[in-house]
Amino acid sequence: MATQIIPLTASPNQAFSARLQVDGKSLTLNLALRWSAMAGYWVMTISDSLGNLLVDSLPLLTGWYPASNMLAQQGYLNIGSAMILNLGSVDSDFPGIDDLGSQFILLWSDTAP
Repeated sequence: MATQIIPLTASPNQAFSARLQVDGKSLTLNLALRWSAMAGYWVMTISDSLGNLLVDSLPLLTGWYPASNMLAQQGYLNIGSAMILNLGSVDSDFPGIDDLGSQFILLWSDTAP
């Protein structure tokens, strides 16, 4: 199982491609992250390499396994597992507007069973 750290910043609107190793295969996904001022947390949109929308407005929230896998309900897509990890210096269950990428990181791994 290969776990990869996806580099993030606290830039309010960021979009980038990520080349990942998922389930023993190379996979390129387009990720877009934005701060939702109304909700008070970050959300992520995931598209395939052709721009086809796979997951929209996925909240970036922490949790305990198996709830920590934000993609658990999308296992049928075979795009892996994604988790937001609190590095321990902030007492919060989700990244704030200024600490995404510094106090919270995004981990990507194989598709959970």
